[in-house]
Amino acid sequence: MRTPSRLRILLAAVVATLATGLLPAASTHATDATNATDRAVEVHTRSGWVRGRHTPEGRQFLGIPYAEPPVGALRWREPRPVRPWPGVRAATDFGDRCVQTASWDPGYEDPTYTEDCLHLNVYAPDGSTRRPVMVWLHGGGLTAGAGADIVPDTFARATGTVVVTVNYRLGAMGFLAAAGLDRQASDGVSGNFGLQDQQLALRWVRADIARFGGDPDRVTVAGESAGGRSVCTQLASPTGRGLFRAGIIESGAYGDCAARTRQSAVASGAAFAARLGCTSEPVVECLRGKPARAILEAQGGFDWGPVAGGAFLPEQPAAAIAAGRSARVPVLNGANQDEGRLFAYGAYDGQGRPLTAEAYPKALVDAFGPEAGARALTAYPLSDYPSPTYAYAAAAGDQLMACPALRLDRRLARSGLPVHAYEFADRTSPPFASIREAGRTFDFGATHVNEVQYLFKHFGLVTPLDPEQRVLARRMVQYWGSFVRGSVPRADGAPAMPDQRVAPGRTLSLRTASVGGITLSPTIHRDHHCTLWDSAAS
Repeated sequence: MRTPSRLRILLAAVVATLATGLLPAASTHATDATNATDRAVEVHTRSGWVRGRHTPEGRQFLGIPYAEPPVGALRWREPRPVRPWPGVRAATDFGDRCVQTASWDPGYEDPTYTEDCLHLNVYAPDGSTRRPVMVWLHGGGLTAGAGADIVPDTFARATGTVVVTVNYRLGAMGFLAAAGLDRQASDGVSGNFGLQDQQLALRWVRADIARFGGDPDRVTVAGESAGGRSVCTQLASPTGRGLFRAGIIESGAYGDCAARTRQSAVASGAAFAARLGCTSEPVVECLRGKPARAILEAQGGFDWGPVAGGAFLPEQPAAAIAAGRSARVPVLNGANQDEGRLFAYGAYDGQGRPLTAEAYPKALVDAFGPEAGARALTAYPLSDYPSPTYAYAAAAGDQLMACPALRLDRRLARSGLPVHAYEFADRTSPPFASIREAGRTFDFGATHVNEVQYLFKHFGLVTPLDPEQRVLARRMVQYWGSFVRGSVPRADGAPAMPDQRVAPGRTLSLRTASVGGITLSPTIHRDHHCTLWDSAAS
């Protein structure tokens, strides 16, 4: 946990566990496109006509290319706007997801080796124009996922917004840095291809979203997990200025949004090239000659993420934000109460070897180092938790997600930016689709990713929420929707989400009515032992 790479390791453990078949994946991947009417709708973009369709929720246009396919000589190049196409392009099916391994999620049971993947999806209610826009960046550790992971059509209709979901390059394809690639980069620093894809998608929105009823001057960029980390990075990127007016970060402040240094990224790239047998010049041409399957199979064990040092990202995001050199936009930021339970399950119980009391002290030291591990042993005594796995999960989630989110709140507020803080704390929430079967024996609580299904259809599936959870979901949609529309986040019959500039330390706690309802909590920092983790991070 001492570096962001620990998240990658734990995510890999989750993937490995669930991919073994211990937890059967949901059997369907339905979207409203499946049940859509046959009535087509056409829109003329700068690049050509697209034909989408009407659904019960409005209009949707799927699989619109926004960039030239990054293949051949364009692999590991900055993305280029898509060239115009003739005729009318069908926009009724999702485009291919970017190169990634198989996972347990519905629709992701097989790996993909498709590099022609830079597509986006537009969900637009019927009716008036100049609606506010939300651009969603998916999670997946920057190595997995796609815009199709959420279907936000109901959210768009309920909030009166246009929602765009985006594919971007992942893993080695999106974040390889190398000396040869540095020489080809416009700012002399390679390794930010996936984040540059996101910016090109935002430029597409800027130029074309009015044709779908959206307002290009009211764009909010949003994301969860790696998507939230991407938002944090985009806030710090000078080349993204003016492309969005607000940001939403869900569980994305892990590692304080840290980027790799140019030196470490290039060294990692050299090791990756050597793994593929590309050790003699020209290394880049050798790598571009490798098939996508070989690139994917070789990328395991490396830390893929943005690189600081060039014009795209001159400095670490945390430093830019603290110094007031980030985008001057409002931010909605938060995390979940039990973030660590998903990762702890993947590392221990999901592997069939629950953490024991005897192994607990060493697990903390291995994760956090000798000093912080010893302090964590005192702060998270086994007597306070049902099992050692849950104790470890609490420490892991606090160090990895909860306390970095609160630190980000403080940095944003000190720089004078409006920052609205929340914590998703519905411990009754059903595990998201991929881990629902495991939830019968393991209490995931309000774990990582669980809030997404309260806002959108996750993997196209409607989550079975009970009546109290449906009320909470409606209010969460109202909070997010009002923020996207440009106001303070509000919901019917509940307090406004606090602005950390005027109410520092007060966080909106999102719970169902039977366990206290939606309240303003002044104790989140103490509840997550953040004095310990803030000192360990300094």
